[in-house]
Amino acid sequence: MDTLASLADGFAVALTWQNLMLALIGCFLGTIIGALPGLGPSNGVAILIPLAFTLGLPATPALILLTSVYYGAMYGGRISSILLNIPGDEPALMTTLDGHPMAKAGKAGEALAISGLASFIGAFFATWGLVFLAPQLVKVALLFGPAEYFALFVLAFATLGGIASRNQAKAALAAVIGLGIATIGVDGQTGVPRFSFGEVHLYDGIDFLVAIVGLFALSEVFIFLEHRAGSGADDKAVKVGRIVPPWKMVRETLPAMGRSTIFGFIAGVLPGAGASLGSFISYTFEKRISDRKGTFGKGDPRGVAAPEAGNNSAAGGALVPMLALGVPGSGTTAVLLAMLLALNITPGPLLFQQNPDVVWGLIAALFIGNIMLLAMNLPLVSLFVRVLLIPTRYLMPAVAMISFVGIYGISGSTFDLVVMVIFGVMGWVLRKLDVPLVPIILGVLLGDQMEKNLRRAMTIHDGDWTMLFNSWLAIGLWAFAIVGFVLPLIVGRYFRPKIADEAIAEGSDPD
Repeated sequence: MDTLASLADGFAVALTWQNLMLALIGCFLGTIIGALPGLGPSNGVAILIPLAFTLGLPATPALILLTSVYYGAMYGGRISSILLNIPGDEPALMTTLDGHPMAKAGKAGEALAISGLASFIGAFFATWGLVFLAPQLVKVALLFGPAEYFALFVLAFATLGGIASRNQAKAALAAVIGLGIATIGVDGQTGVPRFSFGEVHLYDGIDFLVAIVGLFALSEVFIFLEHRAGSGADDKAVKVGRIVPPWKMVRETLPAMGRSTIFGFIAGVLPGAGASLGSFISYTFEKRISDRKGTFGKGDPRGVAAPEAGNNSAAGGALVPMLALGVPGSGTTAVLLAMLLALNITPGPLLFQQNPDVVWGLIAALFIGNIMLLAMNLPLVSLFVRVLLIPTRYLMPAVAMISFVGIYGISGSTFDLVVMVIFGVMGWVLRKLDVPLVPIILGVLLGDQMEKNLRRAMTIHDGDWTMLFNSWLAIGLWAFAIVGFVLPLIVGRYFRPKIADEAIAEGSDPD
């Protein structure tokens, strides 16, 4: 009952005119960002973080805007997958398998409607999971001391590559780079400058917002300039046709949506698994139990509903460890974690006690945003389809402008703009080398707290490193960290090729 009372207080926060308008704007922009191939929720949230600061938004409205963009982008990824056979982001890959065949058969509108309904069901019930599971995790997290927090951070880095990672070694390298960047600046314990090279601007360390916008937004601009300059989605658009699906189709896909919501939520809560795993497992399981006539891959509506419910449910699940433990469950929640830290709000067990208006207002706004997205994605789908026709030569300069103006508006420092460009170039190079960017961001975000907890644990126990394993909770976290790092090396050899095989077998491009 306390949880429901807190949720009611959250609705009182979310149902103000300002927050409702920000949720609506975030949902609209997020759907557009998700529909544009290549951007995805991580880049979308990173691009709009400077805008939130420039507008001077308080913590709760800023988070409502950005999480609405997050949910909206997860909805929007299905549009280009169905109409163009180009996934808006990696989790939307599985949607192409049956979504595009439906579009080619003249059922694009029905596929978009079914996928929108599945996205709503997945995200809606995942948000209920967030309501009840996050407070329970908080009770466990209150048992954490410095040694347990250090083990938790190790677990976050160990599982960051995830089962779908192409190369665990590259994920580990990226984490090391991020932790190295986190050491730049004046040592808080000794007062000695580290890796500042005499540059006064670096005494405060690297601003993680600058790093995030550079690595995600600017690197995306460089990638577009290199590969897709002047290209658009010109003649590839498919006519939408009938938007409202027949009731028989809805009834047949509802069980698939329910099952996939459960799989997706579990995948989202697990650190490092994320929406890609939720989408893949949901589609694969549904195909095995429902594809009795061999219709999957040929335009079966259940093959559209399953991955969309799965990846949107995973998006909600990924917020659970981020809010309750301060450990992001996905790349986008890592960016949201940076936003919280920039607002001097520390996610974790004390968040629900110290900032209940923020966390419960945010959760209530997710319910409202889901309803907005469902109402928006059915009648306005033709408008979102037109966004796919925007040439990248107009889109990418706008992304660059928002990045530069936003960062300068936050810091007022030209030095930060130079650092942002450096991170943009670094992100471009790392992406060409297939080195993931999320572990770098997580290293920059968590490196300082990881170091402080390690030092605190060692100080309490007079330098005895064995005390890092002095509780059942710490031992359990270390065990999960080892399993989380080793398991992808074994299972990933099966899992990643399986995704590609599914895509190729059904006529989609796995890239």
